[in-house]
Amino acid sequence: MKLAFQLAYKNLIGSGLRTWLNVGVLSFAFVIMIFYNGLIDGWDQQAKLDSIAWEYGHGQLLEESYDPFDPFTLQDGHAEFEAEKARNLSPILIRQASIYPDGRMLSVSLKGIEAQQEILKLPTAALEKSDAFIPAVIGKRMAESANLEEGDEVLLRWRDKNGTFDAANITIVDIFDCNVPNVDNGQIWVSIDKLWEITGMSNHATMFIASEDYVHVEMKGWKYSSQEDLLKEISDIIAMKKTSGSIMYGLLLAIALLAIFDTQVLSIFRRQKEIGTYIALGMTRWQVVGLFTVEGSMYSFLATLVGSAYGIPFFYYMATNGITMAANADDIGISIADVIYPVFGIGLIIGSIILVVISATIVSFLPARKIAKMNPVDALKGKLS
Repeated sequence: MKLAFQLAYKNLIGSGLRTWLNVGVLSFAFVIMIFYNGLIDGWDQQAKLDSIAWEYGHGQLLEESYDPFDPFTLQDGHAEFEAEKARNLSPILIRQASIYPDGRMLSVSLKGIEAQQEILKLPTAALEKSDAFIPAVIGKRMAESANLEEGDEVLLRWRDKNGTFDAANITIVDIFDCNVPNVDNGQIWVSIDKLWEITGMSNHATMFIASEDYVHVEMKGWKYSSQEDLLKEISDIIAMKKTSGSIMYGLLLAIALLAIFDTQVLSIFRRQKEIGTYIALGMTRWQVVGLFTVEGSMYSFLATLVGSAYGIPFFYYMATNGITMAANADDIGISIADVIYPVFGIGLIIGSIILVVISATIVSFLPARKIAKMNPVDALKGKLS
């Protein structure tokens, strides 16, 4: 085997530019494969952490008739609860409402949440500190769409428990910046005590956010979704992105492997006398097949070294400085940070190396099989077609 590696190395180096072209293309595919998967893994990690911190907590309990994807269930999707049974849970009451900034009407979700809660990163403490009649916090997207700034007042209209319209000015006491559009777009957060007061729906909630210490016990009329269930949607989207991205680097890898395959075919055709000499000197046909297979697979080892030479500094720079995403990229409905930091795990790198080495070995072996059927005399005379 040592002899095979030595001969293969000398033959590859002796091929000059042809070898380095194959190695260059294969190393580029190798680097692109790791970079794309690292970027998706970084996005996945960031999106899940942000969603837990801003929206999901450690699980949610929804009133059984409330469907987050059906706004028509908001009207009746609430129920009264007993505080003793809601330990380690933070209630949220959601009502439909409208605001009138600059003479325009905007439909919003009016969400009541405990001002003292610490489960979500929402700056609800500002609600408790304000002396305004209805203090409210909103996200930066909501502030931009409604042209509101901290300290502004805007007219809010809502329905009470009897369906009667009521209206009053709310005061924006804080504007938060987060990467989760589901807690920002078209939403106004107020104290749940104030929302209970102005709607007359005391001790009603649409949903609960679970804290880290929550242990689920069945509550009649409420359906529980664990943190894993809530994050499944993000995982599915990320998996879909990975699959679509694999087509891109799969094509690059296919081009590199096709170049190796063509090089092997040409090499076997031009080196018939060398093959015949190996067999005449005592090597079996399959030993010669192994020699040419090792020669072809060494493209992948050289590609790994070359790719590492320029890939490691590139990966380090990207993992340190991140990639700035386009403005409003998170408007697609999933959490996307302004800057995504790729994650290049050891499993990803080793898996990519194994994939490239195995692929190069297979495409090198396929044309080398022809050697096993060669007549050594014809090979020495160069009469094979």
